[in-house]
Amino acid sequence: MKRITLFRALTLAALAAPLALPSVAHAKPAVEVAFVLDTTGSMSGLLEGAKRKIWSIATAIVDSNPDADIRMGLVSYRDIGDDYVTRSVDLTADIQDLYARLLELQARGGGDWPESVNEALDVAVNKLKWTSGTDTRRIVFLVGDAPPHMDYAQDTKYPTTLAVARQKDIIVNAVQAGSAEDTARVWHDIAEGGRGRYIPIPQDGGQVVIIETPYDEDIIILQKEINGTVIPYGPAPLQKRTENKMRQLSEVAAAAPAAASDMASYLNKRAPASSEAVTGGGDLVGDVAAGRQKLDQVKDADLPDAFRALPAEQRAARLEQQIGKRQALNAKLATLVKQRDAYLRNHRDKQPKQASSFDREVEATLKTQLKR
Repeated sequence: MKRITLFRALTLAALAAPLALPSVAHAKPAVEVAFVLDTTGSMSGLLEGAKRKIWSIATAIVDSNPDADIRMGLVSYRDIGDDYVTRSVDLTADIQDLYARLLELQARGGGDWPESVNEALDVAVNKLKWTSGTDTRRIVFLVGDAPPHMDYAQDTKYPTTLAVARQKDIIVNAVQAGSAEDTARVWHDIAEGGRGRYIPIPQDGGQVVIIETPYDEDIIILQKEINGTVIPYGPAPLQKRTENKMRQLSEVAAAAPAAASDMASYLNKRAPASSEAVTGGGDLVGDVAAGRQKLDQVKDADLPDAFRALPAEQRAARLEQQIGKRQALNAKLATLVKQRDAYLRNHRDKQPKQASSFDREVEATLKTQLKR
């Protein structure tokens, strides 16, 4: 009798208790974009334009998907017999590192007409680390002026690669520089098989419109002040890389103020709450503000010398001071970025209609393909 009573009591208690459901972690949506660039000699004009506009393209992604994790990758290609056949930068959230790698590229080589397009597409689709899942947009832009070598026995031919791209839900767009008919035929085929767009542009990439605004100088000044709040941490190579990124803005600002403003705009829009100053981590202020790190969990050996010399309580106070200063600076920067955006929109609306160009076509394509 006691056993039955106890069983009933346990059963009733179980029924009365709230149902414990497993917690489901909702991953952020992701946008992944890879550029597959022909870097032979005939592509020099387009390549230089891409270097100047990569930050505005990244910002266009943020504007379309402000809550998404953004990763970008790069595959550069030439041909057998050149310095390299393909080189790649895997999909990464560290856009500053990708930008630095893009700046290193030079357009050289390319003796015969066809290039190693097949191998480059294979690397992009099958070797880059694409994120799985339905809440990810995966987009490739193949950019070149010459058709693929179809006579290389070792290559995986593009129709096979495009079949894999469809399985992985990767959209492949084909951007043709110039007007070669043999390239156009293949590029149309690639765009159709990749469920993307065929995009013809001038050989030199078209006129890349650089609009300098009255806000650029103040934006650059504010970004330099934000960079002054960075506390590099981690292993010595990571600290060095973070310091190099902070210097990058000064170098870009001296050479191209509009590009520096684009970079600052991207950083501000990307993480206004966490006050991100560099991409790819390595900044104690940004990581603690975003909740990715705790000061008391960082090894002394991973702190910069000046910060490590402080007593524990002074470290905490110094960190809080830098977080507060950065958040205040970012609030000012956000206002300037909005004013700059409005200026750019107004200026573009007043301009005569421009011919196709690499940056405008890529941004327009992203705006369409990133709609959810």
